Amino acid sequence: MMQFPNSLILLLPLHASINLKLVTFYISVIVLLCSCCEGLIRLPTNVTIPAVFAFGDSTVDHGNNNLIGTLIKCNFPPYGNAFQGGKPTGRFTNGLTPLDLFAQELGVKDIVPAYNDSNLNDQDLLTGVSFASGGSGYDPQTSALLSVISMTDQLEHFKEYIGRVKRAVGEESTTHILRNSVFMVVAGSDDLANTYFTIGTPRFQYDISSYADLLVASASSFVKELYKLGARRISVFGIPPIGCLPSQRTLAGGLLRLCAEDHNQAALLVNAKLMHELDSLDEIRLPQSRVFYADAYNPLLDLIQHYQKYGFEVNDIGCCGTGKIEVCILCNNYSATCADHSKYIFWDSYHPTEKAYKALVNHILPIYINSLG
Repeated sequence: MMQFPNSLILLLPLHASINLKLVTFYISVIVLLCSCCEGLIRLPTNVTIPAVFAFGDSTVDHGNNNLIGTLIKCNFPPYGNAFQGGKPTGRFTNGLTPLDLFAQELGVKDIVPAYNDSNLNDQDLLTGVSFASGGSGYDPQTSALLSVISMTDQLEHFKEYIGRVKRAVGEESTTHILRNSVFMVVAGSDDLANTYFTIGTPRFQYDISSYADLLVASASSFVKELYKLGARRISVFGIPPIGCLPSQRTLAGGLLRLCAEDHNQAALLVNAKLMHELDSLDEIRLPQSRVFYADAYNPLLDLIQHYQKYGFEVNDIGCCGTGKIEVCILCNNYSATCADHSKYIFWDSYHPTEKAYKALVNHILPIYINSLG
């Protein structure tokens, strides 16, 4: 914990009920925010955002998979070749993720660490971490099949996090962090692309509508658990047009590698049901909350369909290897990469580049901020 001179503490009002940990917490936050990036988004005057958190899959996994026994990891080159001089951290892209970009735009901090980062300290905790695990999903089968951190276990890590923060800054300050921070939930893509369509075991039990109901029920339960633990500003991202991901074009798009329309229709179905469920949660069943549905489908589809408008030249393959199938361990130090990743929407066959993520965040974030007013 940060230490401050006694003279500074003596300048504070001497009330009998003063909470020294609370004072130290607020000074710590001021120091952290003053040393951070200047956010580009102007927040409503009554809104403060002390931290950002993420749960879910590889879109916002910042290295939580690095030390667990799974093949779903990317803490090796060429991943991260645009991150801090070419540092692979376990982010499933060439640079920053949407979580990093959210944190920067909101003026919270430049880089959001993984909760499992061995170098994590109490100061890192105060402004947010990622609990996400690449390959995870709302369906428990999804994480089990790939030996990654389930959504349930991510919640357990969050409970552990709360205990650590309470010990560092006290209960009142912890409550302030939880009530005012942004919580991102990004999941569902792996449930559809991997578990339902590729591996296919749920298809023996569910038609796509029933499987969508299962995913939405799990997402709703997850949001309610976050709320019980103190979160109030919860942003749940819809499933993107997974049928247009390079890997899904290769696996399910035929000889011409077209977008797999059945995959996209499944994503739209889940999203419609999810939006309806989240609308019923906001303020009615979860008082004093802001539960926000973030549309990831239409912005990415627009990016893919009108890629030249956004300054891209390639929209159907990734930058790594052939760009058609390589992801995780198949995109490695022996894989060739494109000469200029800024021309590509996708980094590997599954994940966008930092440049593409920036375009998506620039679309989603202002809508989210307006919902806070």
